[in-house]
Amino acid sequence: MYVLLSRGALLYLAIVILLLLLQRHFIYFPARSREEDLLRDAENYGLMPWRDSSSRLIGWRSGYADAPPLLRDRLVVFHGNAGYALHRSYYVDGFRGLTEGKAGWEILLFEYPGYGARPGATTEENIIRAGRLALLELLKDKSGRVFLLGESLGSGVAARLAAENPESIAGLFLVTPFTSLSDVGTKHYPIFPVRLILRDRYEVQQNLEKYPGPVAFLMAGQDEIVPAELGRKLFENYPGRKRLWIQPGAGHNTLDVSPDAAWWREVADFLTLGTQHIHR
Repeated sequence: MYVLLSRGALLYLAIVILLLLLQRHFIYFPARSREEDLLRDAENYGLMPWRDSSSRLIGWRSGYADAPPLLRDRLVVFHGNAGYALHRSYYVDGFRGLTEGKAGWEILLFEYPGYGARPGATTEENIIRAGRLALLELLKDKSGRVFLLGESLGSGVAARLAAENPESIAGLFLVTPFTSLSDVGTKHYPIFPVRLILRDRYEVQQNLEKYPGPVAFLMAGQDEIVPAELGRKLFENYPGRKRLWIQPGAGHNTLDVSPDAAWWREVADFLTLGTQHIHR
């Protein structure tokens, strides 16, 4: 019995060490592509390259619809942990159809270091640093309001940047969000000391405490990646203006994101008009 227990303990320790060393391989699933190929694909989507002050590619932008400068709203999308930014063109399609002479949305798809054609190590701090620089540059242009959208892992990026710029971010839209990455990890690996060994934590709830603006939440009722209870807890704990949409039968990757879905208009109206009621 002692030998079996010793072997079991050694195996457990080996797995913990493996998780410690390889944890980012379990968090990030980037897709890579050459810049010239992405530029061609972006043109097919009707998107333009988004470059920093040094002309380095940092994402993609839709451009404005025809609207006066003061009616223009900019939405920066921080995507989930798989694929790359161009795979989220459905956000462009969903918001681009909402102008109707009323406002002009520009959608900016931010690319993470290590994703798409962008170089760099994929870590929380590298992603936050890159996002911070892009956002600060964007905020220099005072022609319209800036909103942030965080999808899954991106909810951690959006919440952190909003907490750092509470007076400059007009609103947040969080899609399949979580309270913290350590909470997600603990749900999936309950027998391992996730909170002790996790390096990249994405403390969404903690950062939302520092942001006073309106927050829209979209959740998948059958989410197999981010337990719906974490998104619900995040929503319930947020003290500011908020509204919740739940798609009961959807999984993490099967939300209805068709451009004609009613929730696009509802989310846009809530964020831009400050609607305060809750939809369950």
